Amino acid sequence: MKKYNIIVIGAGESGTGAAVLARKKGIGVFVTDLGKIKNDHKNVLSHNDIPFEEGKHTRDRILAADQIIKSPGIPDTAPMITQIREKGIPVISEIEFASRYTNATKICITGSNGKTTTASLTQHILKKAGLDTCLAGNVGNSFAKELAHKDHAIFVLEISSFQLDDMYEFRAEIAVLLNITPDHLDRYDNRFTKYRDSKFRILNNQQKKDAFIYCFDDRNIREEISNRDIRARQFPFSITRKIRGNGAFLDDNKIMIINDSNTFEMTIEMLALQGKHNIFNSMAAGITARVLDIRKETIKESLSDFQNIPHRLEYIANVMGIEFVNDSKATNVNATWYALESMNKPVIWIAGGQDKGNDYTLLKGLVRKKVRAIVCLGLENSKIHEAFADDVERIIDTTSMEDTVNCAFHLGHKNDVVLLSPACASFDLFENYADRGSQFKNAVNKL
Repeated sequence: MKKYNIIVIGAGESGTGAAVLARKKGIGVFVTDLGKIKNDHKNVLSHNDIPFEEGKHTRDRILAADQIIKSPGIPDTAPMITQIREKGIPVISEIEFASRYTNATKICITGSNGKTTTASLTQHILKKAGLDTCLAGNVGNSFAKELAHKDHAIFVLEISSFQLDDMYEFRAEIAVLLNITPDHLDRYDNRFTKYRDSKFRILNNQQKKDAFIYCFDDRNIREEISNRDIRARQFPFSITRKIRGNGAFLDDNKIMIINDSNTFEMTIEMLALQGKHNIFNSMAAGITARVLDIRKETIKESLSDFQNIPHRLEYIANVMGIEFVNDSKATNVNATWYALESMNKPVIWIAGGQDKGNDYTLLKGLVRKKVRAIVCLGLENSKIHEAFADDVERIIDTTSMEDTVNCAFHLGHKNDVVLLSPACASFDLFENYADRGSQFKNAVNKL
């Protein structure tokens, strides 16, 4: 049996990208996936002459590898990963592997919520400034795939906790930590401290000249920072208090960003993205731009004309006076809290999916105040029933998007809003959150 230097486990976007980069660097690589590989990923592997297997793991071949690149969706508890670690074979993430082949500045954005919006907004500012930049990671194409195609001066990377878990020498020249709220606890033994520590891995290997941008209003971040020795320059941002030194804060209705005594200011009314959570996102992107010394006018213009990403509080249609809003990207409780908090009409709330150890207590006050009915879309909805039985008059179960939308429409009244903001992962009924959101749009358009 042929020995390969690198085995990639998992042939999704991340794994396929890592394999292509390895092949282009002349490294012997083999891809293995216990499930069925999507046709588009198979085509990429075949086009690049990369051998692969699906529906199985050939144990002897895998355990003979020099190194394993593990796709982020695969937990450490998977039997094959356990065997690999017992044999002492190094296991790394795709972002760790890719970072070895570029000298680019890496702007790395993580957090429980707001990552995609902040990364996309940051990329928008950098492109408008005329910089050689690429958006990748947990949004769009993988870091490795983009790097295999072309190197850039700057990579804006959205990075999940799963990607950070197998990162060791990777260095974020600019690290952005938006928030830390309970999410994916099923992957972290239902221990919030393990999940928090995973997020803080984004600071690993930072140097004094690097930047750490973080939300000062997040208690979990603030408390953990006080226990850590952070080498990088710190740029906190807040909407509740004035920041002394470098960072950002609100002064009445103005965002103030300070970098080395140089001040940028902009009224919140001018922001393209409205809502409390988007002030945080805009501050994080704005600080990043100032750290890179981008002109103030370019930043102001970019923050004013940015088009929001799909599936994040995305207005779909108004049908007979009922608004439909797609917030399918809200895959945890905190994201849904922001969505409900921003609603100013009575809500028919579409919730549910694959629960990740959710605690719905945070939502109860908003649900009692704003939600008229809940339509559950998922295979197991008992926790939602238990959490909100005393807060709303009706909770209805459905198992298809078309039934869900029809049900929500008939429950709604004129001037209501039907909000898809599931607070759960999508994998019980859908391919991913984007598939869920697209099916929601299609069902609404059929009304």
